[in-house]
Amino acid sequence: KPTIEGAGVKLRRAFGFGNTAEFDPFLLLDDFRNENPDDYLAGFPWHPHRGIETITYVLAGTVAHGDSLGNRGSLGEGDVQWMTAGSGILHQEMPQGDAHGRMHGFQLWANLPSSLKMTTPRYQDVSAQDIPDVIDDDGTRVRVICGNFWGKSGPVDRVAADPRYLDVSVPPGQRKRLAVETS
Repeated sequence: KPTIEGAGVKLRRAFGFGNTAEFDPFLLLDDFRNENPDDYLAGFPWHPHRGIETITYVLAGTVAHGDSLGNRGSLGEGDVQWMTAGSGILHQEMPQGDAHGRMHGFQLWANLPSSLKMTTPRYQDVSAQDIPDVIDDDGTRVRVICGNFWGKSGPVDRVAADPRYLDVSVPPGQRKRLAVETS
């Protein structure tokens, strides 16, 4: 995974840009894990998005955000923001870290189908406490952010790609196999 510096922020890109056909409709996945505030405090000042959805999942620290529509807020540990840029939006995301200087999260970009590229922009800000947990007998914990899994539905809805977005934690020493739908 290459380390990327964008707008002064160091992050790891799991995939993105170049040929993304293998990941369609997903365009990129960034891991912004860092313990050095100098490597993330520059943040992502005002920039545009159009025709995509950006999904930000914060695991440690906080991210302050704002947009050209007047929306403002902060994402904390376990929170998710699903932004549908649609016809276009200017926004900013400014990581702030936690009390120990740690910042960790993921951002995924999903391409909108041509029929939705000019849709009205919208946000789905989801607090950590609104994301259902499912715990299996072996201690495996799954947070269901979007889609359905083990009888629970995630709070994010009306998403063009109709994905299943899960946070799976398997206890140390355990091995877990999860069926993945391939249709």
